[in-house]
Order: sequence, then structure tokens, then C-alpha cells
Amino acid sequence: MNHRSTRDVVTDLRKHGRLIEVAEPVSPYLEMAEIQRRVYERGGPAILFSNVLGCAFPMAANLFGSIEQARFLFRKTIDRVRRAIELKIDPTALLKNPFRYASAPWTAWSMLPKPSRSGPVLSHSISLRQLPQLVSWPNDGGAFVTLPQVLSMGIETSLMKANLGMYRIQLSGNEYVPDQEIGLHYQLHRGIGVHHQAALAAGKPFRVTVTVGGTPAMTLAAVMPLPEGLSELTFAGALAGHRIPMIVNPSHAPIYADADFMITGTIDPERTKPEGPFGDHLGYYAKVHEFPFMNVERVSHRPGAIWPFTVVGRPPQEDTTFGELIHELTGNIIPTVLPGVRGVHAVDAAGVHPLLLAIGSERYTPYRRPDRPQELLTQANAILGQGQLSLAKYLWIANQMDAPELDIHDIESFFRHMLERIDWSRDLHFQTRTTIDTLDYSGEGFNQGSKVVVAATGAKKRDLHRENSNLPALPNTITSARLAIPGALVAKAREGLSLRSIAESLDHCFDVSGNSSVQLIVLTDDDEFASKSLKNWLWVTFTRSNPAIDIDGVHAFTDFKHWGCKGPLLIDARIKPHHAPPLMEDPEVTAKVDAMAARGGAIAKFL
Repeated sequence: MNHRSTRDVVTDLRKHGRLIEVAEPVSPYLEMAEIQRRVYERGGPAILFSNVLGCAFPMAANLFGSIEQARFLFRKTIDRVRRAIELKIDPTALLKNPFRYASAPWTAWSMLPKPSRSGPVLSHSISLRQLPQLVSWPNDGGAFVTLPQVLSMGIETSLMKANLGMYRIQLSGNEYVPDQEIGLHYQLHRGIGVHHQAALAAGKPFRVTVTVGGTPAMTLAAVMPLPEGLSELTFAGALAGHRIPMIVNPSHAPIYADADFMITGTIDPERTKPEGPFGDHLGYYAKVHEFPFMNVERVSHRPGAIWPFTVVGRPPQEDTTFGELIHELTGNIIPTVLPGVRGVHAVDAAGVHPLLLAIGSERYTPYRRPDRPQELLTQANAILGQGQLSLAKYLWIANQMDAPELDIHDIESFFRHMLERIDWSRDLHFQTRTTIDTLDYSGEGFNQGSKVVVAATGAKKRDLHRENSNLPALPNTITSARLAIPGALVAKAREGLSLRSIAESLDHCFDVSGNSSVQLIVLTDDDEFASKSLKNWLWVTFTRSNPAIDIDGVHAFTDFKHWGCKGPLLIDARIKPHHAPPLMEDPEVTAKVDAMAARGGAIAKFL
């Protein structure tokens, strides 16, 4: 089906049994978010809320509730897009198999945005306060748009120079003038920053349009990590199967004509206002910070508009599907962009940006059969130099030649492979006082933190501990410990002890050979929670630690400014005073949704 609006999407999903309608009154304040989280967690379908308290518009959630549903939404075009990407990797494939790529001309045509003078989204003008006021978490600073398509122009005039991104939009709260201003939170390595810088240099405001809904291809395009200078509108057209109609007028930024809702205005590049807090994709509250804001000129919607939304929170959430689909479509491009790199996996359970796993290849001096990382380090630096991948704090990279069958998405097996080979005395490589994810509060300040590359190659060096029985004897500084994954302990220490003092106390428990069956010890506030599942371990370990500050080790040393250790590595993932608070549901709302489930109905089994 050629979706042109959210109503088209809802109709398509309903027809194929992929949608549940909730007709009883539901509030957009916390209740809808609680319902969506539960339905997503239980693998439920899309949800249409047709009776929204305090709002004239229906709202739809969980449209991308699974990778299977996303593939269904794009079932008419996804193979064409894959083939277009294949041609991008190898243009000669067209000559070798012209029938396979017969759709290429049509795909290329659909990638060109279609200028227009008007469109459905301009049909009805409304005020900001009439838009759905979704609040997902109890301490959120106001209502937010959670699936915005933010199109900015800077001082450019060409549609092909437009940037489409998904940046947090705060509709109400804080110091924003009601019905006149909205917050626009964008972070490092986002294309809108180039437009902002150009506007600063020109000394004048730049134009921005926020749209919501329309073809789901626009939503995916807004999060697509395309190279700078390549418009996301081209990808959206290919995936939508039609040229994206854009209303072009010199008085405002281009407007996506088929969108369900539209907000257009300008941003003064010199001014900011406090934005937040907001429940973020790491599972914590992003704190209040100064960010740009939009002076709103017009708000409008199409006939029959439906407001699509999602919930941002501790992964996995609905936006996990975006990452899975993007990997499916673009994973094969990575070796063409990063020579020698076979794959990169931004680990969703760890909040995406904190942890990258990678598989590279040692090709430099095969005649020497190197037993230590060489080219892997070159490849690691290349990975950390790529756009949003540069926000990672931890990059673990393995050598494909050591285990050709190694699967980068089998996370426990990947860590086991690394811990069987790692040499902590040489295989840690730090970058200090650098940039990390804006939403990550484990660092030294706003956008400030450190990185570490963990690179291992060579033959297996040791067997790892796999059972909680017969764990190595630990000092009385450790009050409890248990295995999270083979070779990795989570441990709780006595309160008030520093990381260094705990590391020193462990010197007496491990020798300097480096061959202990325990290679990694993660300090946590709750070792039972952290070891309960791989998902918990990943979240606790990598969202609550800053490598340069929170890594220490047994028998640690510094040699020519290189830090290492000859016993197990320690990561301090205890909660610190500067960390953001974790997200928690409101007990009253939880009880209300429990009561809804008890009343029965189509949605009850997913609650």
C-alpha cells in the first residue's frame, strides 16, 4: 500500500490484523505511554487511541512495534531499496544482472523531492495547545513530540540541501511562551548544526519546519545516518515508493505536504532557553539544559489527521526497530566506508551510543602472524571518526580471522570471544577529555567524557569461569558477587570505598599471569539486578561508567603513558551523585492501567 498519511497506515494495519483500537477514554498524560510500553514489551500490535482526553485528534502508537511490522509497512519498496544500495556498493552489478535491477530507474526517480505549492497538511490551521500534549514520564518538563520530522534549511534554498532529522521537540513547559515558542533539542553530529552555524555567520534566523505523520518512510528517514550533504528526502522517496511532495515558499521552510501535522517558524541562532527534563533513550532523565527554540509562525493539519507517537525510555523500546531496519538496509555498506571493518553493532540494550561492538581484520603483515592488535587499532579509529559512531564510549573490536563464524549480534558469544583472548596489559587504548552522547551523564560534564578501545586478536588464551560455584576468593571489600556472563563478575562493594582501594584489595586474590578465569569485574549497587539478564548487565555496565574515571584494574601499572593491568579489569558502574536519575513509572498510573487490563477487551492480553 502506498501510504500517504497516518490514517493510511492505520487502515492498512487494521485490515491485516496488526492493530488494536482503544475506544475508552485515555489520557495522553502518562497513561498512553504506560500502555504503549506494555504492549511493545509483550510483542503486541499497533494501537489506535480513538478517544483521547482533552484532545480532538486520535493518536497511534507502536506502528514500528517489531521488525516484522516495519518490514510489512515497507513491503512494496524494501527490496527496491536493498537493490539500490547494492548498486551503490557495486555499480557494475547492473551490467551483470540487469533484470534484478529493473526497478532502479523508478527508484532513482522517486528519490527526487517533488516541489509543490500546497498540500493536505495546510488544510486546517490550529494553535499549539490544540496539538496532542503527550507526556511519557512523571518528571518530564512538559509535553513532547516523540516522532518529529524536523526539516531545516539554514540559508540554503535548494531542497537537496535540506536536512531532515529527528530532534526532541518540547511543546510546553519551562520558559516557552505558550502558543508561540517550542523547544528544539539537537545534539552533536546532527546536520541541523551546519545550518545553525551558517545562520550565526550570516547573523539572521534560519527556517525550520516540524512535521508529524504522513508516510512512515519520512519517520525512518529522519533517523537515517546519511553522509553529510546527502538529503534524507531522497531516502524517504525511495522507501515510500513515490516522490516526497514538498511545499516550497520563500516565506517559510519547505513543508512536507502529506504530513498529518505541521509547525513552521524560525530559530534565532543567538538565543537559547532551558529545555527538559525528558525521559531519554538511555533509560534516565535528560536534565535541563539550554537549547535553541523555535518562534512558531503557523500550525496546521490535514483532514482526518492522526498523531503518531512513541515512548522514549530504557531500551529496548519501539525505536529499537529503527536501528534493526537501518542495519538490515545498510549493514553491507560498512566495509565500503571503513576498509577492513566487517561489521559494527551499536548495542541497543546499552543505550546505543555507549557501546559499540565491531569485527575488523588484521591484514597488515600476515607473514608475521601478529599476536597483538595492529590494523584493528587503525580500524577502531576510523569507526570512532564516523558521525554518530564517534559518540561511543566503549568500542570492543575483534579480529575476524581468529573466528570467521563470530556473530556480532550474539553479544554474549562476542564478549566470551574477547575475554578468552584479551591482554589487559596492552589491549586498552583510551581517549580522554573528548565528546560523548549529550544524554550520557556518566562523564565529566555536558557532552564531555572519555572513550576506550578494547582490541583483541590471537589464539584463545584461557578458559572462562561459567558457574557461580567455586568463584575465586574475594576480599572483604566485596560483600557479594556473581557471574553475569562467562568470565565477568558483577560485585557489590562495601559502601564508601573508592575504586582504587577496591582494586588494590584484589591484588592479593589474583596473580600477575593474566590468565584468571575471571577477566572482568563490574562494581554495581545491585549485583542481583545486574546479573539477572544480559540486558540488565549491558545497561548497568555501560551507561553508568566513564572509561577514564571508572576503569581500574588488578595489578595496574602505567608504562610510557600507557595504562594497563595484569589481573582482571574493573569497571565502576555504581551510581554517582552526578548521574541522571533512572526512569520510573507513576504508581497511580500503573494501577489505572492494571485496572484497564482487568476489565478485559482486545488490548487486555497485552497489558
